[in-house]
Amino acid sequence: MRFKTSLAKEPKHSELVSCVAWTTSEELYSCSDDHQILRWNLLSDETTTLAKLPNEIYATDIHFFPRGLGGKGKQTQADVFVLAATDGKFHLISKSGRVEKSVDAHRGAVLCGRWSYDGTAMATSGEDGQVKIWSRSGMLRSTLAQTGSPVYSISWSPDSDQILIINGRHLIIKSMQASAKPLQWKAHDGVILKVDWNPINNMILSGGEDCKYRIWDSYGRQLYSSHPHEYPVTSVAWAPDGQLFAIGSFNTLRLCDQSGWSYALEKPNVGSIFNIAWSGDGTQVAGACGNGHVIFAHVVERRMEWRNFEVVVVSRTVIEVRNVMDDSKEKLEFRDRIIKTSLSFEYLVVATSSQCYVYSAKNWNTPMIFDLKDGTVTLIVQAERHFGIIDNGGLHLYTYEGRLMSSPKYTGMRSDTLSVQTLSISNDTVAIRDKTDEKLVHLFDANTGKALESKPLAHKMEIVEVHLDQCGPPAERRLAIIDKNRDLYLSTVRNFGKPAKIVKLGTMIYSLAWNDQTNMLAALQDGRLTVWYYPNAVFVDKELLSSTISSKDTSEFGKSPQIVNFIGNHVTIRRADGALVGTGVSPYPVLLYELVNSSRWDDAVRLCRFVKDEAVWGCLAAMSSYAKELNTAEIAYAAIDMVDKVQYILYIKDIPLKEARAAEMALFCGNSQDAEGILLQANLVFRAIMMNITLYNWDRALELAVKHKTHVDTVLGYRQQFLNNFNKVETNKRFLQFAQGVEVNWEQIQTKIETEYQKERERPNAKSYGK
Repeated sequence: MRFKTSLAKEPKHSELVSCVAWTTSEELYSCSDDHQILRWNLLSDETTTLAKLPNEIYATDIHFFPRGLGGKGKQTQADVFVLAATDGKFHLISKSGRVEKSVDAHRGAVLCGRWSYDGTAMATSGEDGQVKIWSRSGMLRSTLAQTGSPVYSISWSPDSDQILIINGRHLIIKSMQASAKPLQWKAHDGVILKVDWNPINNMILSGGEDCKYRIWDSYGRQLYSSHPHEYPVTSVAWAPDGQLFAIGSFNTLRLCDQSGWSYALEKPNVGSIFNIAWSGDGTQVAGACGNGHVIFAHVVERRMEWRNFEVVVVSRTVIEVRNVMDDSKEKLEFRDRIIKTSLSFEYLVVATSSQCYVYSAKNWNTPMIFDLKDGTVTLIVQAERHFGIIDNGGLHLYTYEGRLMSSPKYTGMRSDTLSVQTLSISNDTVAIRDKTDEKLVHLFDANTGKALESKPLAHKMEIVEVHLDQCGPPAERRLAIIDKNRDLYLSTVRNFGKPAKIVKLGTMIYSLAWNDQTNMLAALQDGRLTVWYYPNAVFVDKELLSSTISSKDTSEFGKSPQIVNFIGNHVTIRRADGALVGTGVSPYPVLLYELVNSSRWDDAVRLCRFVKDEAVWGCLAAMSSYAKELNTAEIAYAAIDMVDKVQYILYIKDIPLKEARAAEMALFCGNSQDAEGILLQANLVFRAIMMNITLYNWDRALELAVKHKTHVDTVLGYRQQFLNNFNKVETNKRFLQFAQGVEVNWEQIQTKIETEYQKERERPNAKSYGK
């Protein structure tokens, strides 16, 4: 990936350009020390003068009101920009060039003016070291901070409830709440000149006179520090989707990945680049240059890989596809500018400024094309059967034939904050992390767009990433969650009114990916690559989980590697320097999945005996237990020396009724509620009562006995026996109440129990397992 830069033959401004701002992806405004505000139309390549400032006023910053937040009757607000100036005022100016309002804001120059992401407020900073908050109409609300040095740059937090402030060599995060304590840390060895805080990845970017740029998280922890440049870093800016950022310095424009490493370095002869702005679609950058030029840079050579295909966006409207198996090449040309591309599951999805193209890897000549309502596509997410497009209008799911399936949404949903970390789709489910309450995940049916449950899935801590598995039936869908502590949890998705089961899988997880063909899960975990061959084992038998894991050292991948994808038995990892490296995992779990999915249990056992690997045996034990395939489970547990489990399976196999065996297997997997439900549905009340007695759920056992008017004496008898063993006296009021009116006669109880078992054996469908 690189920048393709362009400059006018002659500079349009006669003096230094101080700031630039996009209104749409085809229209840009620039301000200069020649006092002119110019409007640039990139489609017609025309430049017009919007307004000329008085000679004593020099513009220092320009920022447009967030698009799409005008609302009905207020749409003109979105066409207003704030202009910070050296006369101590900020000016609200319409797109027509008319000054709507001028406000005295600071002593000395106003250095920065920024609208909040939600459009409810504006912040300014000045040479007087103050940071002030204003209403959208320009009324002063508060003076947020008073520092001892000029505040060259400020940036709002993603939720618009905090502001990032420069104070010399330090950065300060100041909350809008007066009682909240500010967070301050030393960020650079020289004065900091520019900062930017991305609303999607929640990361902070800073550049300063120490000639370095650095990346921070919202707690002030350093994630990356660059090598020193030749000159001070004068401008920094995140791309809207948080995947890239741009750095400006003297005769220098750099394109970087969100993790810090550099894609490309351009050396235009334009002097210092004082300000950088990204277009709304994230495809172009404009820079305000010291020699009067405005430099434009288009992001080209975006590269994607999927199995044997390599796709490269070679220019604004051309994509090249290469099949590495036979080195055949295809050239795809588009009428409009390419905005977003995604390659996965044998399909290439391309969004331009007006249309969406869907190519099948089997046929690159005839794409499916449909028009887009909103040309500002910010994200494309793919699943095997469909894909999702995110634009200003929200999330829309389409089939690969171009048919709109659904548009899942919840109250307060903001499409501009969705990313691959907070949105996940599978063939039947959509998961979206709630931005306003980050402990919640909204789950939707992909086909209808309706919520799966009445309430969203709730976690005990803020969630950072959500990832749905891609294979298997909808009822067995699983959601992987990484929370703020970097702990990994696995959750059930379709719970049918019951609370979701959320179980911890691992700690210190920094990157993860589900496999495309099976439900294997790969994660980078505290210096190791861990692969869970069958993560669902955590819901079947927790003791098996450790037997179904593969782990290898990742020191060869350097510091802070990231998983790019997990395809087949190959994991692709990006190192901290941007290099892609691959590593293989055992091919046998994939073969085991194929055999189990086609119910070839005997072949699965033969495979495990051939491989002689405990992890593969552990997977088979968990898979067969989940499928209630007792013979295979018995063999697999015996192979990994779990004798107690083998004995319990032998006991289950002797039970004559299929429903009772299913209940015992549910109990074997730790699902006592499911086991009781199976028994009661099959009218096996006695077994349900005995199960609760065995689990010491005395109150529930008595409740069932009383409700069905049977075996009350059995419950009381076993309860008394239990208390006698521990030399305890009955204190439970319900048991004391029934003990007065019910006689406990062990001979009668034993007779009744034997009668119940005899009835089971005499049922028409009664037979032991496998007979």
